[in-house]
Amino acid sequence: MFLGVDGGGTKTAFALIDSQGNALARHTDSSAYYLEVGMDGAAAMLARGCNAVFTAAGVTAGDLAFAFFGLPAYGEDRAVQQQLDALPRAILGHERYLCGNDMVCSWAGSLACNDGISVIAGTGSMAYGEFAGRRARAGGWGELFSDEGSAHWIARAGLALFSRMSDGRAPRGPLYQLVRERLSLAEDLDLCQVIYGDLQAERSRVAALSRLVSEAAALGDLQASAIITAAATELAALVDAVRGALGVADGVEVNVSYTGGLFGADGPLHAPFAQGLVTRTGPYRLTQPSLAPVLGAALYAARASGAPLGESALERLAGAH
Repeated sequence: MFLGVDGGGTKTAFALIDSQGNALARHTDSSAYYLEVGMDGAAAMLARGCNAVFTAAGVTAGDLAFAFFGLPAYGEDRAVQQQLDALPRAILGHERYLCGNDMVCSWAGSLACNDGISVIAGTGSMAYGEFAGRRARAGGWGELFSDEGSAHWIARAGLALFSRMSDGRAPRGPLYQLVRERLSLAEDLDLCQVIYGDLQAERSRVAALSRLVSEAAALGDLQASAIITAAATELAALVDAVRGALGVADGVEVNVSYTGGLFGADGPLHAPFAQGLVTRTGPYRLTQPSLAPVLGAALYAARASGAPLGESALERLAGAH
């Protein structure tokens, strides 16, 4: 059996599969972003989630062949690297596991561990790819000065646009009234209290406000639409950066897929992102995700153990997805 854990800034998914591609148990829990919930909070959540899938499947941690824990911000702070690497050991009681950045879950799921590039647009953003044994990433430097095209980036741009609309520095479009109504603002400056007080400027809570930008764009707000288009352009640039880092030759078509809430059924990015890829230098083939990131994590665990799933098992797993 293989355990996959896809840690995110908003929620964390757990999945247990077997070598035949059967999904034995799944569970969803809260954030694994230790910078927001603390190391103890992340550890408690991971233990809770692992125990939930073990109980649901009627197995123990000792029954696992291997596990992969994809964690947000993994590899971005050497000072806490050993702590993150040690978290699963305390839960599983053995060392048949591997930790990595959650971007690997998205790539492994969307492309079923095949060569190509996966772009992530959820609370944060980044792109990761593998090609001919080489690996590369781009973006994902954090919400203060990166995460371009993410929900947090869109929300921040939307809030900035609201402030300009309020001041008269930009014409007032549908976004202006949407923000006032949804956040129950008696006065425009009450937005400061909502963001810095009620929401405490928390990454995931601010990112949720990106929906207001998407709604405004759907209502014909051209300035909000420009934010969505800019987000898609930034994500396409991440793909191009990864392609360059992977050393893919000019003219070689590269498979590209995607994950994250902004690409969901009601997400705003799919069409503009597809258009953005067309304008880039290298040829790309945009494909729908094969598997959810959490199943990708379990698939990656199988590969890391030296026992990758066969074609029939992959088809069965895709059917479960």
